[in-house]
Amino acid sequence: MEQAKSALKTVQTTVTNSIKDFIGADKGNKNNEQNSSATKDESTSSETYETTDASKSSGSRPRQLSIRDIPMLENVQEVKKIFNRHLHFTVAKDRDIATSHDYYTTVAYTVRDHLIGRWIRTNQHHFENDEKRVYYFSLEFHMGRALSNCLINLGIEDTVNEALSQMGLNLEELEELEPDAALGNGGLGRLAACFLDSMATLGFAGYGYGLRYDYGIFAQKIQDGYQIEYPDSWLKFGTPWEIGRPEHLIPINFYGKVIDDENGKKKWIDTEIIHAMPYDAPTPGYNNNIVNTLRLWSAKARGEFNFQFFNAGDYIRAVAEESLAENITRVLYPNDNFDEGKILRLKQEYFLVSASLQDIIRRFKNSKIFSNKNKKIDFTYFPEKTAIQLNDTHPALTVAELIRLLIDEENLEWNQAFDITKKVIAFTNHTLLPEALERWPIDMFKKLLPRHFQIITDINSHHLDLVRKKWPDDEERVKRMSIIGGEKQVVNMGYLSVVGSHVVNGVAQLHSNLLKSTIFKDFYELNPEKFQNKTNGITPRRWLLTCNPDLSELISSKIGDDWITDLRELSKLRNYIDNEQFIHDLQQVKLENKKRLVKVLENDFKVKVNPNTMFDIQVKRIHEYKRQLLNCLHVITLYNRIKDNPNIDIVPRTVIFSGKSAPGYPTAKLIIKLICNVARTVSDDPAVGERLKVIFLENYRVSLGMYITIKSF
Repeated sequence: MEQAKSALKTVQTTVTNSIKDFIGADKGNKNNEQNSSATKDESTSSETYETTDASKSSGSRPRQLSIRDIPMLENVQEVKKIFNRHLHFTVAKDRDIATSHDYYTTVAYTVRDHLIGRWIRTNQHHFENDEKRVYYFSLEFHMGRALSNCLINLGIEDTVNEALSQMGLNLEELEELEPDAALGNGGLGRLAACFLDSMATLGFAGYGYGLRYDYGIFAQKIQDGYQIEYPDSWLKFGTPWEIGRPEHLIPINFYGKVIDDENGKKKWIDTEIIHAMPYDAPTPGYNNNIVNTLRLWSAKARGEFNFQFFNAGDYIRAVAEESLAENITRVLYPNDNFDEGKILRLKQEYFLVSASLQDIIRRFKNSKIFSNKNKKIDFTYFPEKTAIQLNDTHPALTVAELIRLLIDEENLEWNQAFDITKKVIAFTNHTLLPEALERWPIDMFKKLLPRHFQIITDINSHHLDLVRKKWPDDEERVKRMSIIGGEKQVVNMGYLSVVGSHVVNGVAQLHSNLLKSTIFKDFYELNPEKFQNKTNGITPRRWLLTCNPDLSELISSKIGDDWITDLRELSKLRNYIDNEQFIHDLQQVKLENKKRLVKVLENDFKVKVNPNTMFDIQVKRIHEYKRQLLNCLHVITLYNRIKDNPNIDIVPRTVIFSGKSAPGYPTAKLIIKLICNVARTVSDDPAVGERLKVIFLENYRVSLGMYITIKSF
């Protein structure tokens, strides 16, 4: 994202009390839009680790915002006071009748109070400084639990813990009551969540856009070795970590037809309209008072409840429109093994893209640069103020939708709209599998999104003209590179993403190289300057500081705390590679973490494990290319070696699998069944003993992952 790099600079001055407070109450009322908006993306060079916060180009510390006049949880007594206020006036309970969940909700609101002032102030700061904002589009945000993350990033964990302890409550037990936000499934969603954390920590005006799924992908149960899917009712009791924004309800169009009006301009009419309702969740940076926003869209029916049908006794038809409309955000990745599922999946992707782009354009038009009423909206500034990152091909329709909005709604010419679109959009590819590129049948696509098919046809024509110009006598290459067509007559969303972006990256150096030599080889030869590498990383705040406090404390005791925002600092641990005391302490931390995991396995999964065995763990989405099958074959090999030679000298091993298969993916489900059968066979064999144990942990999620991938080492 070379063009974004210059705009995504960190502010080099720490705002202190001696600096002018930019927030005055009168400024806070200037633009109501700022109560719900603020965004930006993390920039990295082609070989940095994006989400490790190592990309501070100026070498400065992350920006700190002034928090003058914002109420603080300065001491234990203040926490207790706010806690009791929320228990009585928000939850409407007293200590005699409050449940454990009531106490969790109360402490969540107490912490949220500490976020709100910083959240509003961050948005006002972005408006006043008119910063370039980066919008991260992803169909998944695998966020995990919010409470523990907020406590760590805000630096109030010890204070809140002590306050609760004095009231006879246990913070760790209350944290366990929070359901994981069911917004993702695999690494793609976890990367998106890590980006949000890193953007806020680095002080970028970062914004995430996703969908607010009612039931996530599903809650997984293992019955007789088979995966059974159930609704993940994470919103059953509501969530204190979101705020609805009905004032920004956005209409989304489907179906209809395209006509030429009296001026020869294309007009999309007779559409079916579904409304997108935004819900905002705060995403705090680490120890810098910055709170960015994750905006999630929920589908709402356009029409009202039909009293005529209801009064006539036709109760199903009375709510049919509402139910069908809101199916768009019921679940993540609906089963697309049949046409209805494919249509719903395509609707989801367009719903996300259209709502988000309309919201971005609204924010751009309300930005400070146009605050003078006599200042005309000028979209030539749009690339200077906006960067959009596509997280895989799911949001590929961003290309066509942004062009549509610029041409049809903002009256730009086609060439200008396409040029702006390319300057704004960057594309991350996650896998080389053809299925991940997404190909939609032309007939289905034209029916659902007729205007977009016209626009993609124009994009393709422009693109193929460039191909023919470079290779004038190579029609085979032209066919290979066409966005539309092919043997199965499809619209290729991966190709659309490449053509409509100014930067394309893989997520590891090998992966990025393979992109250029395999699936996007022709496109690389056409525009080699587009292709970069961005090696994925993870946020150390959640995956080390939060879930492995003992290891974090040991590291900080040797090299200080700077590693929390710059993992390059960990290289200083090389100085202790021969330090016997440090190695001993490190081994002790590892053993204690394994013991904690053993307790979780015994209490939650009724499985007894020896903590002194070697833990061999593979947790990720179940798929043939993820190689759980290969790992299982290795387990079978180990088992056969023990059976063939009962006296074999072998390192005792506990093999742990966890992950979900897509509901419509029978092969992946059979891999789960095989693992469970192998686990039962090994566990029931007394000749094996503790030398080999196999476990499949059901319903993998971020909170479980924090135990089995971190507390095991």
